[in-house]
Amino acid sequence: MTDCILKISNLQKRFGSLKATDDLSLDLRVGEIHAVIGPNGAGKSTLIKQICGELAPDSGSIEFLGRQITDLDVAARARLGLGRTFQVSSLAMEYSALRNVMLAVQSVQGSSFRFFKSLSADQPLRDSAMHCLSEVGLEHRADICAAQLSHGERRQLEIAVVLALQPKAFLLDEPMAGMGAEGSQKLTGFLDQLRQRAPILMVEHDMDAVFSLADRISVLVYGKIIMTGTVDQVRSDARVREAYLGEE
Repeated sequence: MTDCILKISNLQKRFGSLKATDDLSLDLRVGEIHAVIGPNGAGKSTLIKQICGELAPDSGSIEFLGRQITDLDVAARARLGLGRTFQVSSLAMEYSALRNVMLAVQSVQGSSFRFFKSLSADQPLRDSAMHCLSEVGLEHRADICAAQLSHGERRQLEIAVVLALQPKAFLLDEPMAGMGAEGSQKLTGFLDQLRQRAPILMVEHDMDAVFSLADRISVLVYGKIIMTGTVDQVRSDARVREAYLGEE
């Protein structure tokens, strides 16, 4: 399909006798949010790790922007524009929000880890980083250490860091994890706008957020996608209610 950004075909991953990923296929299309849901142990984390390059599949293929990336490492996939946020924060907690984003901007410019030059003296770098912080509503917290930010603010900062990498697609691993109702609602609104920048593949347990945001939902159970459909189709599917939604 011409509007397909990310295409995963017949992915397989075993750990001993356990099929963590079982002939899994899905895609991500321009302008959409595609959510992956499923019970604990369904294989969502294993899927994410294979997409971003942390874990090699046993078989199957992953294409991104029409290019085969199955054998590329994490850094190479990121350079192509696959932007990932993590279920567990990957921020440099000892650095300010601004410095976290500046380091990401620096990597895109091809001058990563230029430690001998003061980041604070590089005004274009600061301006680019501040723009990313402004997009997520954190410009007023630029000089605050990441460790002192609230959980919700750290989530916003993670997205600002990914924005700085100029992604062609976002891979979000449980962005609502640990957030209260107000924080989840605010982040839901932001993600709804973010899809205009680049499509989003999102693994998420917060079903209110999923049903509010997703254009399509894939339901993962024991490593296998049992269906992909719209919100209404997923809600009304007996297999999904039995495997997952009935738990709620």
